[in-house]
Amino acid sequence: MAPIGQIVNATSGNDALARARQRASLVPDCLVEAKRIANTVIAGWHGRRKRGIGENFWQFRPYTEGESLSRIDWRRSARDDHTYIRDREWEAAHTIWLWADMSPSMMYKSTFGNASKEGRALVIMLALAEILARSGERIGCPGVMEPIAARNAAERLATALMHTPLSGGLPETAMIRGWSELVLIGDFLDDARAVMARIGPLARRGLRGHVIEIADPAEELFPYDGRTEFTDPETGSKLTTGRAEHIREAYTRAYLGRRDDLGQALRHMGWTFVSHRTDHLASEALVAVHMYLSGMPASATHGGQR
Repeated sequence: MAPIGQIVNATSGNDALARARQRASLVPDCLVEAKRIANTVIAGWHGRRKRGIGENFWQFRPYTEGESLSRIDWRRSARDDHTYIRDREWEAAHTIWLWADMSPSMMYKSTFGNASKEGRALVIMLALAEILARSGERIGCPGVMEPIAARNAAERLATALMHTPLSGGLPETAMIRGWSELVLIGDFLDDARAVMARIGPLARRGLRGHVIEIADPAEELFPYDGRTEFTDPETGSKLTTGRAEHIREAYTRAYLGRRDDLGQALRHMGWTFVSHRTDHLASEALVAVHMYLSGMPASATHGGQR
């Protein structure tokens, strides 16, 4: 997606093959890292911890007026002056679609970041695939892989990504039907209204979605001084400023304003929004979005934390 400003070299159409090879070489390392993170995050979690139809006990919670009396746990309620409902864990598998933006702006990595935005997006996507596959969910990727229910879904998704032509922007979603959830991972640097023009119709179709914004620290902090040349990685257009520090305040206001507008618009239509910086641990974003997928509250705005 077209950035507000980055110092990178633009990728032309003639470089498509080189980009494809670069991504193919990046994916295996990302898969290894994704599995490591997934093994850490999944410890102590069993299934998608979500209230619903199932056999496994999840939690006790206070009874509220209008609920079925047959769900009251009278033994637990007898311990004190409150009436408690016995909730079971939701076990019905459905489809989770995962997508990561692979456009040129995602290649960016400053000296302040621990990974490129592309690398971090791939790690989070593959780690989610690993965790959700272990929970028995069906995993798909729009335009890359049809939904599958398999323990090795992360490996199969990684293989599919290595052999899929590069594409930018938001994915085609006509193939997504029925009860599904969609996780979109990218830098989302377009104007918030332009992004919502693509995402809005998905919500109106009944899709539940989760957006993870990946940001390099330099994009947010704008640590530039003196004469600086900025190159748009999408178009190759350049902007040279004699004193970069003079535009820092205006840039920061525009950058953070775009993020706030996007987050508010997504939450207004019932989607969730997580902002993650590449100088933070990938597990922060993974925990936040996994909690949203599990139907549990999560304080996730920047880096998975408020």
